[in-house]
Amino acid sequence: MTTVSVTSAEAMEALGGRIGAQLVAGDVVVLHGPLGAGKTTFTRGVGQALGVQGVIASPTFVVARTHPRNVAEHPPLVHVDAYRLAHAEELVDLDIDYDHSIVLIEWGRGYVERVADQWLDIDIETRASLMEDDQPMEDDPMEDDRERLVTLSVHSRSGHSPHRFTSLMEDLNDFGH
Repeated sequence: MTTVSVTSAEAMEALGGRIGAQLVAGDVVVLHGPLGAGKTTFTRGVGQALGVQGVIASPTFVVARTHPRNVAEHPPLVHVDAYRLAHAEELVDLDIDYDHSIVLIEWGRGYVERVADQWLDIDIETRASLMEDDQPMEDDPMEDDRERLVTLSVHSRSGHSPHRFTSLMEDLNDFGH
């Protein structure tokens, strides 16, 4: 498990970019955090690093968006918002090609286990002690510079951590310094 501090939208995008540059087809990343924590901002950074086409926006009402890459042979980025899904089977029903895509799932805890053997879990927490109020922001983009603690952990159904994800987390030890 690795935890880093992020203090701006630019830093959140940079963190997404640093992680995104190392993602390959078959990788699944699960994002957790309250509204306004920066999940979509993080995903924008991943998309920039991957060279996806088009604008990355929250897929809240469409559930999933597929972003093709600028090089056709490269795997697409699939951005999923599982917030409105009632159960994990609905994630399966989306018919995502997990083996040939890079998949980021917002609100995916409790669902991802049904579709992936291993995944990188990213929890974005706004420090309560630094919050001016207890109300979540209206939509997901990280529009303020409150400090976020971003915790990464690796999970797998077999219990074995994929070495690549472990080395990815070690690479973040100097992030923000």
